Amino acid sequence: HPSLARMKIVARDLLNAHRQGTVSSFLRAIQRHADIANIANYSLGEYKSKLKGGQQARYYRGVATFIARYFAEQSRLYPVAKYTLGEATVDANKDILIASKVYLMSGQVYNVTWRMAWRGGAYKVVDAKMLGFSLVYLQRGIFQSYLSKRNGDVNALVAALNR
Repeated sequence: HPSLARMKIVARDLLNAHRQGTVSSFLRAIQRHADIANIANYSLGEYKSKLKGGQQARYYRGVATFIARYFAEQSRLYPVAKYTLGEATVDANKDILIASKVYLMSGQVYNVTWRMAWRGGAYKVVDAKMLGFSLVYLQRGIFQSYLSKRNGDVNALVAALNR
């Protein structure tokens, strides 16, 4: 499937970011390969209507940085030795699922399923699932919990993401 060629580039860039271990290295890879707008909008859930047009760019930047911080933090805990990419399948929503294995220096192996979608003339990552957990679903839970404790104040979330 043509998405596999794109996933090879994504995986290479993420491994390089992992080896650097910095937020900025992950941020570059995420901005290049992830569908930030859709991930960010999904993460707001019921609060999406409260995001004003003037806040979108700042919110999207904050979401990309949030993901990059998480990846940089996790990269220190889970040093990757290598990865392999498996087959690509198309799901009912026409998203592409690409199976992969991540081999840690410790000898542990994790199955990661990447969800990609055709966006703006290229395949973009829209989610990753490992150990049965969807990263965008977890992020949505974090954001919605934060917002529910602040009466749905999206401005507070945007400010927190951009600190």
